[in-house]
Amino acid sequence: MKTLVQIKNKLIQRNYSLSTQKTYLSFLKMYAKFCRVNNLDPKKDVNAFILHLIENNYAISTQNQAINAVKFYWEHILKYEPQYIHIDRPMKERKLPNILSLSEVNTLLQVTKNLKHKMILSTIYACGLRVGELVNLKIEDIDGKRKTLHLKQGKGKKDRMVPVPNCLLEELRVYYKQYKPKKYLFEGRNDQSLLETVKYSPSSIRQFYKRSLFAANIRKKSTLHTLRHSYATHLYEKGINLRSIQVLLGHNSSKTTELYTHVSNIHINKTPSPLEFLKKYDNLHK
Repeated sequence: MKTLVQIKNKLIQRNYSLSTQKTYLSFLKMYAKFCRVNNLDPKKDVNAFILHLIENNYAISTQNQAINAVKFYWEHILKYEPQYIHIDRPMKERKLPNILSLSEVNTLLQVTKNLKHKMILSTIYACGLRVGELVNLKIEDIDGKRKTLHLKQGKGKKDRMVPVPNCLLEELRVYYKQYKPKKYLFEGRNDQSLLETVKYSPSSIRQFYKRSLFAANIRKKSTLHTLRHSYATHLYEKGINLRSIQVLLGHNSSKTTELYTHVSNIHINKTPSPLEFLKKYDNLHK
């Protein structure tokens, strides 16, 4: 396999995100080692590697990331023609995300006493952000007059605009006066330099989010992305159409956004159970 430095340079040239670069390089290191140990040719023997991932209970999403990494290596480094590259992909799972109710989100924010922590969680939920979008937010990205947030180069290197509610703007002004961030809306501590600003760490956000979940007595499985799922579901339940939600979330496909019709309470609560029909029938014929 060509050196990982060459592969990394190609990823950078093609403007892949830092996260994708790390993911692809990690899988290609694993693939190279697997081929070396098993005396396989990394230029063609990929099926055994995918089977290895399956046998070791790697998630389907992880298997697909590994396949994408190998395809990138074959297509952009070895220069194979895309039409001749075929790797069988696993069937996609259809898992519905957990959703926090309005009362659970409210409790979660109430028990988060640290103002910066509370504003981070509030902003993720209020604007439907990914954690990567949140930590990259700059002060200049907020337009208080137009009440919008300009998300730059999010997933897929796409920009989008999302509305910011008045209540969040007011709370952010209070937060700004207290913390006085210089560049990023939410800045972390830089132990090496008092002058250089650093983004808030996603891992730190996940840590205090877990503490807030515990304090709120929320025991269902929930990640930071659950707040984004909850944002979309609550919008749908309040009558916002799917096309608008798709634009706000930055989804390429409407099929991705349609997921929220399956977790919304609208259709669930309006659908009666046949057991109710049976009880009415029983009462009429007593």
